[in-house]
Amino acid sequence: MEKVLVILLPLLLIPCIFQGIECNIGVNYGTVADNLPPPSQVAHFLLEHTIINRVKIYDTNQQILQAFAHTGIAITVTVPNNLIPNLANLKFSQQWVKTNIVPHVPATNIIRIVIGNEVLTTTDDTTISYLVPAIQTLHAALVSEDLDRRIKVSTPHSLGILLSSSPPSSGTFKQEHVALIKQLLGFLRATNSPFMINPYPFFGYSHDTLDYAMFRPNSGVFDRMYGKKYTNMLDAQLDATYSAMRRVGFGDVQIVIAETGWPSKGDPGQDGVDIENAREFNGKLIKHVMSGLGTPLMPNRTFETYVFALFNENLKPGPTSERNFGLFQPDMTPVYDAGIFRHKVETTSPSYQDPVRGKPARSPVQRTDDGKTWCIPKTGAREEVLQANIDYVCGLGLDCQPIREGGRCFYPKSVHAHAAYAMNVYYQATGRHDYDCDFRRTGIITSSNPSYGRCKY
Repeated sequence: MEKVLVILLPLLLIPCIFQGIECNIGVNYGTVADNLPPPSQVAHFLLEHTIINRVKIYDTNQQILQAFAHTGIAITVTVPNNLIPNLANLKFSQQWVKTNIVPHVPATNIIRIVIGNEVLTTTDDTTISYLVPAIQTLHAALVSEDLDRRIKVSTPHSLGILLSSSPPSSGTFKQEHVALIKQLLGFLRATNSPFMINPYPFFGYSHDTLDYAMFRPNSGVFDRMYGKKYTNMLDAQLDATYSAMRRVGFGDVQIVIAETGWPSKGDPGQDGVDIENAREFNGKLIKHVMSGLGTPLMPNRTFETYVFALFNENLKPGPTSERNFGLFQPDMTPVYDAGIFRHKVETTSPSYQDPVRGKPARSPVQRTDDGKTWCIPKTGAREEVLQANIDYVCGLGLDCQPIREGGRCFYPKSVHAHAAYAMNVYYQATGRHDYDCDFRRTGIITSSNPSYGRCKY
């Protein structure tokens, strides 16, 4: 099913460095509606008022891509299923990249292109036969633009690709898809790209398994093959996928949850579908995937996860639930409190948004005679936060060559020293306002020139 994803992290998990791990929760931003706000308003709202740091869209809507420029929010774009055969042609793929991607990078932080959605279970054999060639050819087009290290290519699957999923240790791909999936997994391994899956406990639960689907206390399900007990359906779905991948020799490829969610409204008499259950599922989902516990077969890991969806979309066909997966109404009011609002809570990691937005830093500064000031990191600022500052500034296309190997400011080779240069580059380029040196409270303005030797600030 077509859904939109945006990364979403509950207030409980702020700051967005959780147990030393960067948060990777997103949301799908779907647009099958006639009453949605303009993309610029959406981007501003997400940046200023939520902790969402990833957005997945179902096309390459140019207005949306422009709206998210300079926000730092990681964007995944989609090539529709009907273009898959065309993408197998290199000239078409190269032109597609030049038209839809090149004009937006690096200002818009596009990190991934997904080819189609649930192709193996929703399209005809001809389209399916072009899937891997299209992925390989689009990757080649990215290589020709020197974008292959910045932007990865993959495709999301439904659980319908599995022949067996219960118990999880028996997970197996359907025989008719095995050869294609092995070819796909080989590409994903070679390019360090993820295998993307859309696991939905909502589509697998019954009245008797609602607690199991909702992460509530329950008796669990015991998998005898490996002696593992499952206490929630999502873990079982992920491990069934992992088992299938391992069976064909690719258990080392990363898994990304491209879609999952719970609707807030269903058809009359539909059990377990209401606002409270949607709030409970999404809140517990996010805590679970970011806990670092992993699953019984994939312990001690987190999962990049995209919640479905950003908005209730009034033109989606199908049952009532299809139009009510949204975290927000079209007027930007929350359907329920999913714990994603920043409010006045501070976060120390700028990795999920523009790090210089927020409450301006207004430290008393003694200006030089010519009024010159510089922006440097505060003493004691955490290295992972400073590295995120570097990644953000350099990702905007500002000149970071001096802190790359061989550059005049490469030494001392430390995160703190490199962050000082990068943060000041941004501060100078944007007009030297106090708030241009905030960087989520890790920057401070100084009147002492931090230049040294050949390294000039």
